[in-house]
Amino acid sequence: MSDELITSGHRSALGRGALGALSGLLSGYTALAVAELVSAAVRPEAGPVVAVGGAAVDRTPASLKTWAIRSFGTNDKLVLQLGILGVLALFALVLGALAARYRRVGSAGVVLFGAVGALAATSRPDSVGAEDALPSVVGAVVGAALLYWLVGQLRPAPRAAGSGGPGLDRRRFLVAATAAAAASTGAGLLGRALHGAGAERAVKARDRVTLPPPSSPAAPVPRGAALRVPGISPFTTPNADFYRVDTALVVPKVVPSSWSLRIHGKGVTRELRLSYDDLLRMPLIERDITLTCVSNEVGGPYAGTARWLGVPLAELLTRCGVEPPSRGGPADQLVARSVDGMTLGTPVEDVLDGRDALLALGMNGEPLPFAHGFPVRMVVPGLYGYVSACKWIEDIELTTFDAYDTYWVERDWAQRAPVKTQSRIDTPRPFARPEPGTVVIAGVAWAQHRGIDEVEVRVDDGPWRRADLAAEDTRDTWRQWSLPWNATSGSHTLTVRATDRTGTPQTEERTRTIPDGASGWHSVLVTVR
Repeated sequence: MSDELITSGHRSALGRGALGALSGLLSGYTALAVAELVSAAVRPEAGPVVAVGGAAVDRTPASLKTWAIRSFGTNDKLVLQLGILGVLALFALVLGALAARYRRVGSAGVVLFGAVGALAATSRPDSVGAEDALPSVVGAVVGAALLYWLVGQLRPAPRAAGSGGPGLDRRRFLVAATAAAAASTGAGLLGRALHGAGAERAVKARDRVTLPPPSSPAAPVPRGAALRVPGISPFTTPNADFYRVDTALVVPKVVPSSWSLRIHGKGVTRELRLSYDDLLRMPLIERDITLTCVSNEVGGPYAGTARWLGVPLAELLTRCGVEPPSRGGPADQLVARSVDGMTLGTPVEDVLDGRDALLALGMNGEPLPFAHGFPVRMVVPGLYGYVSACKWIEDIELTTFDAYDTYWVERDWAQRAPVKTQSRIDTPRPFARPEPGTVVIAGVAWAQHRGIDEVEVRVDDGPWRRADLAAEDTRDTWRQWSLPWNATSGSHTLTVRATDRTGTPQTEERTRTIPDGASGWHSVLVTVR
């Protein structure tokens, strides 16, 4: 009889532990759902998953960020959030199993989870204050209370005489757990709906925007600038295909009527604050400009060309009395701040040297997409995006490089980063298996603000052959190229290099993306059948 009681007690303990783990998982789910609802009343970025994810991005070493971008592309943020949810689920399971034996300790663990989320939310660069802690705190308190209550439902239920002692009342527990799950799901769905309503207001506001015609339109793309070669990147990159690399786990949805831009700092004799309508009323210029991300590996996809519409940034700075350092101006760095707290630093000299630096409002004939900076972003040809292309911009401060390190500089990236001369083989693709005969090798090359003068291709260890260049649009755009190749059977390595308009050839030396962009020749291996 005693052995039966021991066995029954052991099974009861196992069952209690398993149901406790389930209680922990459900409590974690409830905490996140309630936090989602509360964040709708605060702001989406204050939610614990977004806040913790943002803090993780801020503290991730640059080499690991580069690996994530290379491995997951624009899905890196989704992978991060799924990873966070996975860790939270495991944490919740452990807390629930612990709470089955130590009820208060398990619940206290949920509160600790909320404290981490609150600390992450309030320490973010875009934090608006203590209210950012509310979603994590309220969610954690509700989750802890639910775990305490659910574990209490696991108290033994009486059994009939001779049945071996009391057991768990699983029916009572399942009813309680089902009710909690239903209520939590309702809270989460309501939170999502409220978030969606806020985002919908921004979407409708963007839809109502009518961009005025430019006072200085871009010239038509020259005939022959876009080659008719299957597999080559299009000269103009469609908005839906334009690369996106940033740290925003939630794309800001800004209503333009609530947006403004402040220009201030060293050397500013007249501070400006401009609304979106103010910018729309100014003379706008339209330019084709190729942008490149510093995280782009040799041969990588993070480059694209668009037709941008915006206000010349130099004219606004001149209105503010700003002078470049070469003319005695005290500021050598322009710090752009985004609504999500991102900071980028651009050399003042570059913005004022005559290039078409823009506060862009339009992209390829429409208002900026939200993912690409609506309502306003910076575009500066010739510089990598991390020192020039601030999306969702709301503040420009004139300062010095000695006085202030921006987000990426604090993480060991270079203060100054002109785009390096690069070339890429788009077709044939790596490991392609073309038929013998004439195969067109083609791709793109870029050296923004210098222009591409020559592209050469080498097959295996043979001589370099000059490729045919497409017509040039401007020196601020990439240039397509092609070369017919008489392909013979076997494996071959195709290599490309470019020379910019200054006569400087693209270097063969391979370097990492950090600190100021990758370098090296792009090669692909193909096997001719």
